[in-house]
Amino acid sequence: MRPLPIRAVTGLFLDRQHLDRPRGRRLTARTLTAFVEDTGGLQLDSINVLERAHYLTAWSRFGAFDPAALDRLVWRKHVLFEYWAHAACMVPRAHLAAWRRAMLDYTTRDTGWSKWLRTNRKVVNAVEAAIRDRGPLANSDFREQRPAGAAGWWNWKPATHALHYLWMTGRTLVHSRVHFQKRFDLAERVLPELATLEPLSSAEFARWHVRRSLRAMGAATEIDLRLYLTFPRTPSGWRRRALAELLKTGEVVEVPVEGSKARWVALAEDVAPLAAAGRRRAPPRGTTLLAPFDSLLWHRDRVKRLFGFDYTIEVYTPGHKRVHGYYTLPVLHDGRLIGRVDAKTHRKERRLEVRNVHFEDAFVAGTALATAAWEPADVDAGISGIADALRSLAGFVGADTVTLSRTSPAQLRERLTSALEA
Repeated sequence: MRPLPIRAVTGLFLDRQHLDRPRGRRLTARTLTAFVEDTGGLQLDSINVLERAHYLTAWSRFGAFDPAALDRLVWRKHVLFEYWAHAACMVPRAHLAAWRRAMLDYTTRDTGWSKWLRTNRKVVNAVEAAIRDRGPLANSDFREQRPAGAAGWWNWKPATHALHYLWMTGRTLVHSRVHFQKRFDLAERVLPELATLEPLSSAEFARWHVRRSLRAMGAATEIDLRLYLTFPRTPSGWRRRALAELLKTGEVVEVPVEGSKARWVALAEDVAPLAAAGRRRAPPRGTTLLAPFDSLLWHRDRVKRLFGFDYTIEVYTPGHKRVHGYYTLPVLHDGRLIGRVDAKTHRKERRLEVRNVHFEDAFVAGTALATAAWEPADVDAGISGIADALRSLAGFVGADTVTLSRTSPAQLRERLTSALEA
């Protein structure tokens, strides 16, 4: 097999992440399910400086929509359910048999809480009984206090530990969220089929896990496979054995990639789509902004290899050490990552504050990204695309106005301001 150009991997990755037509699809049960089935999960996060991460990730694909519509699809129709995939995610109901195996394995796998469970089994049973009797309950429904002087995640109150354990082992599921707080119910009352569902075997689940990751990425190295869907956390041999089995059966094949010494693998069925992506001379068209927890960004070293874009989520970086801002959204324009936007929603003022738009050097200089080997992005088109995306984002988060403080480099501020006002 002839080596694939890196744009083949990049192009199919964008396709599978549903970013081949950014903000170009309409949110429906079918399109939402297809998106999350292809990517493997829609990540949740509590940070709300702009908007919740799962809404932003959906907006990147579907454009402005009513968040209540997504809530109805998830919490009423249950086309997705909440579990741990890369981190806390919404995952497809169609993947329930696979994740059921992870739930059952969590019951027996050492989670670091074994000692706690030995002395708090009555708490677990009491919390489960309360949910059975009273219906969906949240952590706030259990009023006991933390130990004196305790603080932080590792000092959760006993009922919180119990709720988490019941959820992770599949005895309960997230019924809904109110003000982003999880409300748990018995699993069979959320997804009735769970009571009779036959879970995958442990070996089948490992192979499914590799196939699902490859489906989401198109082609991947072994470290990509380890760092895309990161749950469950298992010894490296678990994934390596599953990959070896799939290579032996021919379901997965090795694919050489130009300029890379690493071993790349892909589903056999994806060899033709990879070749087709490699023959494209033009990238996908369109502009959007990506939430920091977007599945495209889950493995940031992969993003750097494919897009030449070095991204750090700086919410966890002390303020004086931040380079680009607290909550920065990478800018995807015509298949390239050309910059990042530091933004904040001022809800009472109905204003979207754009603190800084930092453009990548290659974009400003008008040079091609060596990683993708596509022609340089047009600067005027990129600025126009960012302005359009910001106006769409403003409407989505309920802002009537967009204020731009600065750009890096500063000489592009006037051009972006004019584009925003156009």
